[in-house]
Amino acid sequence: MKKLAAEKALEYVEDGMILGLGTGSTVKFAVEKLGELVKKGLSIKGIPTSIRTKKLAESLNIPIVDINEYSNIDLTIDGADEVDSFLNLIKGGGGALTREKIVAFHSEKVIIIIDESKVVKCLGMNFPIPVENTKYGWQATKKALEELGCTAELRTIVGETYITDNQNYIVDCDFGRIDEPDQLEQDINAIPGVLENGLFIDLVDDVIVGSNQGVMSLEKTRLIPDNKI
Repeated sequence: MKKLAAEKALEYVEDGMILGLGTGSTVKFAVEKLGELVKKGLSIKGIPTSIRTKKLAESLNIPIVDINEYSNIDLTIDGADEVDSFLNLIKGGGGALTREKIVAFHSEKVIIIIDESKVVKCLGMNFPIPVENTKYGWQATKKALEELGCTAELRTIVGETYITDNQNYIVDCDFGRIDEPDQLEQDINAIPGVLENGLFIDLVDDVIVGSNQGVMSLEKTRLIPDNKI
């Protein structure tokens, strides 16, 4: 299902584009397919959202450029942990949320590729909000996050504190059902010590869903069959 969604998204790629390259297991399929297209002569430049994606793209000979030199991005293809009916997202399971949001903000078009398990009626149902924090004062920042009404936990990997590509910590915040994600995004980012959070509000143009029924496009109220995209 992930591979189907990834391959559909690449139909939007055109020669000469500056592409934002997201992070995650679904995007990995897209980057690998993009490498095949580059090998066949497609001319594009990629802006990766993580060190992991950069290494993969370079291994496939996809030209990599810096966002500071190419801030007008034609298209970004990325994944998500949850997507609601308004095309708002929770992202950051892979730890790249800050770079992903920067790249998405500077993109003319953002396409999200997911499998059907990521579609939810309301954000927060299955996944906490990752919040990237500075190391300095992180415990005080975590306490302030909890005062917003969540259960917060410092992210660890195999017993070690997880460090982002930006050399910061991530605190995963479980708010349960999120009825006003736009307000919550602002409230989280207003806390000193917070660098960015995983709520992506009004940043997405299309969501491509790989499902058992094939590939579908998620619009702001309904699913549209692939043959009507």
